[in-house]
Amino acid sequence: MSRRNLFPLSVLVFLTLFLAACGGGTSSIEPPPPPPTLALTAVVSGLSTPLDLQRPPGDSRFFIVEQRGTIRIIENGALQAGDFLDIQSLTNFDGAEQGLLGLAFHPNYSTNRLFYVNYTRNNGGPESVIAEFQTLAGNPNQADPASERILLTVRQPFANHKGGQLAFGPDNFLYIGLGDGGSGGDPNNNGQTLTVLLGKILRIGVDPPFSPGLQYAIPADNPFVGGAGLPEIWAYGLRNPWRFSFERGGTHLFCGDVGQDSWEEVDLITKGGNFGWRVMEGAHCFNPSSGCDMTNKILPIAEYPHPEGEAIIGGYVYKGTAISSLANAYIFGDLTGKIWSLTEAPANTWTRTLLLSTSRTISSFGQDGAGEVYVVDYSGSVLKLVSK
Repeated sequence: MSRRNLFPLSVLVFLTLFLAACGGGTSSIEPPPPPPTLALTAVVSGLSTPLDLQRPPGDSRFFIVEQRGTIRIIENGALQAGDFLDIQSLTNFDGAEQGLLGLAFHPNYSTNRLFYVNYTRNNGGPESVIAEFQTLAGNPNQADPASERILLTVRQPFANHKGGQLAFGPDNFLYIGLGDGGSGGDPNNNGQTLTVLLGKILRIGVDPPFSPGLQYAIPADNPFVGGAGLPEIWAYGLRNPWRFSFERGGTHLFCGDVGQDSWEEVDLITKGGNFGWRVMEGAHCFNPSSGCDMTNKILPIAEYPHPEGEAIIGGYVYKGTAISSLANAYIFGDLTGKIWSLTEAPANTWTRTLLLSTSRTISSFGQDGAGEVYVVDYSGSVLKLVSK
């Protein structure tokens, strides 16, 4: 199995920086304006394997997922002592692609104190777990580890490509990202198979009443409720969706899907959409000699080749005010430390602009209540994107 078949976070063993090359989706004819002069300023350091940065609705605190199986809190710009949640006894953190991978807070978290995690464990073999926990009533900085309610488990055939993202949409349903299950080249064709949950984005309801025999509800308008696929599936044909986000106040669901050996891509996820893998890698035939049926495949809005980057890290649409030139631009990056913006003008024409080349090992992005964007460095830091 080649290095590029691994999930981006195996960087600590496998990371190789490449020289830049041109590329990237559908772009306008006119060259883009020069990017603003930006920098990253440190917020906190001293973290262990940080992977995700989330904020409850209406809350000023940040919660940081550490892949080893813990969640920490940043409050008033300081890293709080101790763990908000410690489930290291449940996870199978392997220093590569398994462990605690994602976090989302219930839209009514301020009253019901419920949140959700995506982690992997060994249970007669590897599997992904989507579970609900609750914060203690008397201590907002401490979760109850005994409160776990497992909603969904998915058997995993290999140790890589787990996805891990969780996010509540504006419809208050929980969206779940799962990779194709691993190895290389999706040997089981999970991405294109609608009878498995791997290689998909799922959409479920977390509030009762639940669907018969399940610990969650199937939304009535999910695309395959009537048959032809599993009813949890919202979109498919994904290799390893590493971070997706809903545009605040908008309609777009942006997703960074990690490529195999040649192309990284940004997708706009749509209901029932087939995003191509393993037929396509980005906008290109993955294995042309086996045939390349592009019928009903949705191509990415942007892509970039290796060696310009190595593994895409999805981000957020900038809604802040501190960097006016980035207004409504999608900010995303690469494991190797590059950060880009993606803008749409005119409609359906997307332009990718390099904002920063850093020495950081980017594992995720975050967004505060004001719409400013933060960067998670897997080496142990959280930083803020600022103007110089």
